[in-house]
Amino acid sequence: MQHFLFSLSLVASIALGTLASDPSDILKIDVTLPVECDRKTQKGDTIQVHYRGTLAANGNKFDASYDRGTPFSFRLGGGQVIKGWDQGLLDMCIGEKRTLTVPPELGYGNRGMGPIPASSTLVFETELMGIKGVPNPESIVTKATSSASSVAREASEDASTGAAEKIASKVEETAEVIGTVLTDTDDAQEHIEL
Repeated sequence: MQHFLFSLSLVASIALGTLASDPSDILKIDVTLPVECDRKTQKGDTIQVHYRGTLAANGNKFDASYDRGTPFSFRLGGGQVIKGWDQGLLDMCIGEKRTLTVPPELGYGNRGMGPIPASSTLVFETELMGIKGVPNPESIVTKATSSASSVAREASEDASTGAAEKIASKVEETAEVIGTVLTDTDDAQEHIEL
């Protein structure tokens, strides 16, 4: 019986730990101007991005490439920028605009950076201006607005599916452990009853 109670508490702990992941720890990507293209950004691309960065807490602007008139250039996925950018600017078309809401874990964490206080959630309005080695399109072809919501829905579903798969895997593992413990407990009870 003690094994059964231990197993039950183990299942409860795993389930709560898995489900308790804070949704504020997740990068939020809103495609504000969806664009059609043949070539999207990939890890390793050198890209040029215009942006405006604000603090989610109060909306104060802390930086903007628009103010300087020059897009920011960096290698995507190379760790040259915060993780929220390396992840949030993947699979983007030239001319596309996105708003990234970056939690502290994917931004500057618990350290302050200039005008950015420690543990800040950041909001970036971004616009992909170019991909090095990829010709800029002659014209930008935007998608219908319903596509923007479907892109956001697909991204949300992908994130949910990943979390659901992790939960299902942990529950399956735990069920196997409980099954073994219950079998062992039943065997022990049968021996005692004999």
